[in-house]
Amino acid sequence: MAKKEATPNMVEQFAEFKELKNIDKTTMISVLEESFRNVLAKMFGTDENLDVILNPDKGDVQIFQNLTVVPDGEVENPNLQISLSDAREDDDPDAEVGEEHTKEIFFEKFGRRAILTLRQTLQSKILDLQKEAIYAKFKELEGELVSGEVYQTWSKETLLVDSDNNELLLPRSEAIPGDFFRKGETVRAVIANVDNKNNNPKITVSRTNEQFLRRLFELEVPEIHDGLINIRAVARIPGERAKIAVESYDDRIDPVGACVGVKGSRIHGIVRELRNENIDVINYTSNPSLFIQRALSPARVSSIRLDEEERKAEVFLRPEEVSLAIGKNGLNIKLASMLTGYTIDVYRDSEESFDEDIYLDEFKDEIDEWVIDALKNIGCVTAKGVLNAKREDLIEKADLEEDTVDHVIEVLKAEFED
Repeated sequence: MAKKEATPNMVEQFAEFKELKNIDKTTMISVLEESFRNVLAKMFGTDENLDVILNPDKGDVQIFQNLTVVPDGEVENPNLQISLSDAREDDDPDAEVGEEHTKEIFFEKFGRRAILTLRQTLQSKILDLQKEAIYAKFKELEGELVSGEVYQTWSKETLLVDSDNNELLLPRSEAIPGDFFRKGETVRAVIANVDNKNNNPKITVSRTNEQFLRRLFELEVPEIHDGLINIRAVARIPGERAKIAVESYDDRIDPVGACVGVKGSRIHGIVRELRNENIDVINYTSNPSLFIQRALSPARVSSIRLDEEERKAEVFLRPEEVSLAIGKNGLNIKLASMLTGYTIDVYRDSEESFDEDIYLDEFKDEIDEWVIDALKNIGCVTAKGVLNAKREDLIEKADLEEDTVDHVIEVLKAEFED
C-alpha cells in the first residue's frame, strides 16, 4: 500500500471540532464519520463497502474500500469489484477470486472539489451541533440567574451577550419599568424561555419574572442558598412593590430577620437591583387566615371569614386600617391576593363595633400567648371578635380545651363588664 499523505483541510476540521464545547466525543466522531460517508456515497454510489476510521486526537482519517476479487476482465462495478491481477499488484499477492480485498482510499487525491464538499458538509453539521448544544444547555437553565453584557438596545428589546458570546434577548415587556441600559453594562436576569424553532435557539430573559426575585434572595441570603430557609410564595408588581413569604427549617433562625439582614444590609442590594422596588418579607404559615393577616401587613385585621372552597376571604378592619390594607393604588391588597391565592374583599366595620373593643394581644397577662395565637389563627383578633363567635367554633376550629375557651370568655367578658 502507498504511504498515506497528510490532509491539512481535514486537520483543520478536527481542530475546529476539538474547540467545541458541550459536544461529547462520541457525538463528534459520529458526525465526522457521517460527513465523510455522505460525501463518499455521492462519489462511489454507495458507502456500504467502506470503512471510515477516525482519529480526532491526531486529526486524521483513514478510509478503506472492501472490494470483491473477480477474474480479470469481469469487473462490472469498479466501486464494488477488483480484478485478480489488480488485487495482487495492490500489496495482496495471495489474493484469490471470490475473496475480499481491502484497498485504502486517500481522500485528498479526489481533488479540491471533494475536499471543499466535505468542508461545507462538516461546517453545516458543526453549526447544527452548536445550536443544539446551546438549546440543550439553556433549556436546563430556565428559571436560573444569568448575567450578560449589553450589546445593543432597540425600542422593543435589548440584546445581551454572556461570557460565552451567547445572545440573550431581554424584551421591553420583561424589563423593570425604569430600566435603562448602557452599552457594555452588565445586566442580571433570569432565563425565562428557550425555544428552538427551525433549529435556531432563542433565549429570552426576564427581570420581571418572580423567579428573578427568588434568585436574588438566594444570592444575597446564604440561609436560603443552603436550604435552611425556604421561599414559599412570591408576589410582584415589577418596579413598584413585592411580597415574599419565607419559612425556616431551623427554629433558631428567624427567616424574616435573615432575609432583611442587619439594618437591611441584605435586602438593600436586592431593592437597588429592582429599581427601588419595595419588598415586604413575611413569615409563611399554612394557616390561611393567619397568612392573609400577615399578607395584608402593615394593616391590622380585626376578623376574617374564609370560604376555602371558593378561595375567598372577607376581611374586617377598623376604619383607620382600611386604607393601609388596600395600599397606594390598591397595591397592598392586590399583592396579598397574589401571595395567598385568595380573593380578598375588605370591609369597614362600623365605628360602634369598635367602641371599647380591644386587641387580644392586650390580654397577654391573663391569657397564655399560645392561646391568643390559636384564636388569631381562626380570624379572632379582637376581644369582641372572640365574644361574638360561637363557643363550639372556638373549641373546634382553634383546637382548644373547653376549660381554656371558658377561661378566655370569662376574662374578656370581665373586661367589658368593668
